[in-house]
Amino acid sequence: MTLYQLAEALKVTPRTMRRYLKEIEREYDLEPTTTRGGGPLLWKIRAGEIPRKIEVRRTQAYALLAARRIFEPMRGSALFDEIDIIINKLLSFAQRPGRGPNAGLADVRLEDRFLYLPFAPKNYARRTEELDDLFQSVSDLRPLSMRYKSASRGVEERITVHPYAMVLHRDSIYCVGYHTGRGEVRTFVLDRMRDTQSASTERFELPADFRIDDYFQGEFGIWKADKKHKVVIEFDARAADYVRMRRMHPSQKLSATASGGLRLSMTVGNLTQLTSWVLEWGERARVISPPELLERVQGELAAALALYQDKKPTKATGTTPKSQPVSTKTTKTTKKASKSRKTS
Repeated sequence: MTLYQLAEALKVTPRTMRRYLKEIEREYDLEPTTTRGGGPLLWKIRAGEIPRKIEVRRTQAYALLAARRIFEPMRGSALFDEIDIIINKLLSFAQRPGRGPNAGLADVRLEDRFLYLPFAPKNYARRTEELDDLFQSVSDLRPLSMRYKSASRGVEERITVHPYAMVLHRDSIYCVGYHTGRGEVRTFVLDRMRDTQSASTERFELPADFRIDDYFQGEFGIWKADKKHKVVIEFDARAADYVRMRRMHPSQKLSATASGGLRLSMTVGNLTQLTSWVLEWGERARVISPPELLERVQGELAAALALYQDKKPTKATGTTPKSQPVSTKTTKTTKKASKSRKTS
C-alpha cells in the first residue's frame, strides 16, 4: 500500500502516517518497493516478518478466556485495549459451533460459567497513563522517571527506576526495579506513582541473574530482604484443612499438633504483610516465633481493642435504654409461647 492509502485506511493525515511508519519499523522489517513507471512508493511487511498463526482448540480458547478478568483493573489504558482485542477474537472463535460430540453447540455461554473472579480488584482508571508508561518501560527496558510517595514517611519525591518486572499480585499492580538513587532493587506499587515518564532515548540492561521468583513471597507479597526470619505459627483444628490445602510460601513445612491442628514453619523476608495475614485468622492462629512478629501482632491487637474500651454512647448513636420491669404475667406468657414454638 502507498503512504496515502495507509493514511486513508487509518483515518489519519499523511504526516501522521509517516510518524506511524517509524513506530511500525520498530516492530517489523518493512520492505519499500517502487511501482512501474516511477509511481508512488509502496510499503509492505516482509513475508518472514508476518506473525505466524497459532492453532487453538475451543477448550484452549475458553481456558484463556477464563483468566480475562485478571486484566480488568487495567481498563481504560492502551495496554488493556491491546489485550481486549485478542480476548474478543478468542471469544468469537470459541463461540463457533463445535465438532464431534459438540457439533451444533455454539451459544452455551461457557465464557460466563468457566472463569476467574478477582478477589478485590483495584480500579486503576485514574492511573492509566502511569500504567502504560510502566509497561512500556518494562517491555522496552527504558528507565522510568516518576514522583513516588513513600509509604513509611508519606513524602513524595522524584526518582528514576529501572523497571525489571511488572507483577499483578492480589489484584494490584507492582513493579520490581532498580532504584538508581539508592542503588538497590525495590518494590514499587502503581498506586503511589505519579507524573511518570518513560525515557525515549535511554535503555538499561536487565541483569542476567534476575528472577522474579526471588522476590515473590507467595501469600505475603513481592519483597526481597537481606534479613530472613524463621516463622512458626500454630493453627487450631478448625483451620487445619484450609491451611493444609494451600501453598502459602515456597519454603513452608507443615506438621500436625497433638490438638488436631497444624504447625506452619517457613522462612520469609519482610514481615509487614505477614502481620496482617496472621490477624485475619483471629483466635485460630497463634505466633510461636519470631519474637518480632509476635510483638507486632500483639501491638495491633492491643491498638484495635483500645478503640472499643471506655467508649461512652454519643448523641449520634443514642443512649443505652434503662432496664424496664417485666410483669410476671408477661414472662409466663412469653415462656409458654416459646415452649409452644419448640414443640412444633
